[in-house]
Amino acid sequence: MNQIERRDRELVYISDDAVFEEQKIARRLTQRLNTMDRSDFDGIREVVKELLGKSDGAFINPPFYCDYGKHIETGKNFFANYNCTIIDVGMVRIGDNVQLAPNVAIYTAGHPVHPATRNTLYEYGIDITIGNNVWIGGNVVICPGVTIGDNTVIGAGSVVTKDIPSWVVAAGNPCRVIREITEEDRRKHYAGREIDDEAWEDIRRIQEEEKDPAKYPVK
Repeated sequence: MNQIERRDRELVYISDDAVFEEQKIARRLTQRLNTMDRSDFDGIREVVKELLGKSDGAFINPPFYCDYGKHIETGKNFFANYNCTIIDVGMVRIGDNVQLAPNVAIYTAGHPVHPATRNTLYEYGIDITIGNNVWIGGNVVICPGVTIGDNTVIGAGSVVTKDIPSWVVAAGNPCRVIREITEEDRRKHYAGREIDDEAWEDIRRIQEEEKDPAKYPVK
């Protein structure tokens, strides 16, 4: 197998000239993205669409960094805030309505632990999966091989080293489940504060227009 084939099978590989040629494509596109007029929202969307392997209405606030771009697949309405880094040696599959706060880092890449092996320049990439309706807080690090379930919130500053289930709030280093998300959370925002009547009526109207109760089932 060549090094690209090894990389794509989650085997250890070396970044040779063929690998670097693939990375050059993403580097040109991220350079373009990161030097654009920040108010050119339509232009940013177009570059993001060209950069990512699969997207549907994705928006990324520059600056943004990745190795390949084509290894990142996002669902509908993906949003990443400033200074996001996705090291997409492995595939990064992201569901619908996922929001990333500033400084989120998603790392599929890694290196052998033993220095003698690591110094041969062999490395690896293990896929990461993020479900639908997930909110990732600021300065979160997601490590290789992790799966995060649907409708989950990851608290700011967390380091996610293991899988996190659906419908939970999780935080910490290492990241752990703190509690489930329940129907009692539906009308809450920051620290248990209740959404005011005016905004709540508008939220109810928006949800009625969606007409998809299966999207957020009552637990």
